[in-house]
Amino acid sequence: MKHIVIGGDGFVGRKLSANLKAAGQDVLIADIATGESRYNEAIPHVFFDVTRPETFGSIDLKPDDVVYNLSARMLSPIMTRARRHDFFWPVNHDGVRNILEWMGKHEASKLVHFTTDMIYGHTHEVPTTEDAPIAPLGEYGLSKLESEKLCHIWRERGMSISIFRPRLIIGPGRLGILSKLFKLIDLNLPVPMIGSGRNPYQFISVFDCASAALAAWSSGFPNKVYNLGSDNPPPVRELLRDLIKEAGSRSILLPTPAPLVKLALTSLDLINMPLMDPEQYLIADEICILDTNAAKNDLGWKPLYRDEDMLKAAYREYRAGLEKPVHAKLPLAAE
Repeated sequence: MKHIVIGGDGFVGRKLSANLKAAGQDVLIADIATGESRYNEAIPHVFFDVTRPETFGSIDLKPDDVVYNLSARMLSPIMTRARRHDFFWPVNHDGVRNILEWMGKHEASKLVHFTTDMIYGHTHEVPTTEDAPIAPLGEYGLSKLESEKLCHIWRERGMSISIFRPRLIIGPGRLGILSKLFKLIDLNLPVPMIGSGRNPYQFISVFDCASAALAAWSSGFPNKVYNLGSDNPPPVRELLRDLIKEAGSRSILLPTPAPLVKLALTSLDLINMPLMDPEQYLIADEICILDTNAAKNDLGWKPLYRDEDMLKAAYREYRAGLEKPVHAKLPLAAE
């Protein structure tokens, strides 16, 4: 049995691949990136583009092999409205369809698939459970939701597919929109918040995402959807104050009237000058907390890392000025 990690040279994929290798498993990284995994060069790496089914032949897929899909187009870089559909859908939806058809052709039936909490849209309940109302606010969340629907179709054909909906994934290895925050702090400039910052805004550690995928395999790939998020997320302003103190910065937090800021950002978005994706700023002042009890109860999973520590780890890497991430000093969740 092989563990095939699609997107295994990416942010979460490297941690998952390393965890699987440490557990003594036969691991194969399938990724559009051409280099060896920088986390463990002993792990085989094959070129694999989910948008091009002809590249799938690089893997001799067997019925007892298991697949983890971590390939995705994310909310960074920021796209203009007209470009969002063509940016997200070929990977986030069509690529998933290609993976499922490839697995079906080879009678492989075990899959872990990552989507996003962005499929919920606005917060309707706190904490948000997996059966909460679904109403994505943009093309990213919609493309992920439609990929889940594809998985449901293949479940009816006999596949076992565990789906994870993580909150914003943070930690060393990827900056994304956080780089803008870190620049403000480094320049000792005010850090604006959308709203008062009193709302908790949950994240999830990259290490805890990897351990959840490992737990799904250990539990036999339950045919369910699971939220992933940290425990006890602090209010936004507390999280940012802690980071500013860690950085030794003189930045101050600047609360703003959320409705006016959202109106301004929406206006800029309408004229193709987006500063943030609407899926990010429209919920920035809401209490965004996922209920993770299903993953804890079914999989024996537990988040081990705090939002504060992961944000600081990402900031330290930013300060180091690395063009490419190195292995974090924090332990892997499997260790």
